Amino acid sequence: MTAAEQLPAPEPVLRQDRLDYTPTTRSVSLCRHRAARLVAQWGHPDLAADAALLVSELATNALLHGSLRGRHFRVEFSLTATALRIAVSDPRGERLPVLREAEDDECYGRGLTVVARLADGWGVEPRTVGKTVFAELALRKPDMAVGPRVLHASPPRTRTAGATTPR
Repeated sequence: MTAAEQLPAPEPVLRQDRLDYTPTTRSVSLCRHRAARLVAQWGHPDLAADAALLVSELATNALLHGSLRGRHFRVEFSLTATALRIAVSDPRGERLPVLREAEDDECYGRGLTVVARLADGWGVEPRTVGKTVFAELALRKPDMAVGPRVLHASPPRTRTAGATTPR
């Protein structure tokens, strides 16, 4: 058996959107609004708020930790039959995101915790220049009963980047 036979074929992309943004705070708001609109237009209005929050956190991290003067960051949305993937690429490949627990008095440091708890999977992919941080939301079938999401005050679960867990 060859390596190509062992890997499953990638799922076909049904919809895709990609846009580059200047590294400014205004761009984060633009990403958030675009995400909510696209996901709703693509037939998944129930995921619009989650997608907007995820892209907001990922774009903010790209702005704060991955931007370089004169270089844009890229936001991509991909929809397959089973998942919505949100990917944000920036030019700083040496600055990898780290999931950590922020202290109570810290103003920053909770973005990846939000991503890890909200997304069904997330991770980091290297690029020739920079990196891509992504989050995925599983699509639910209309007949699947989904209860309200409960947030607990307990510390975040440890998750390996790219690992998936059911919501």
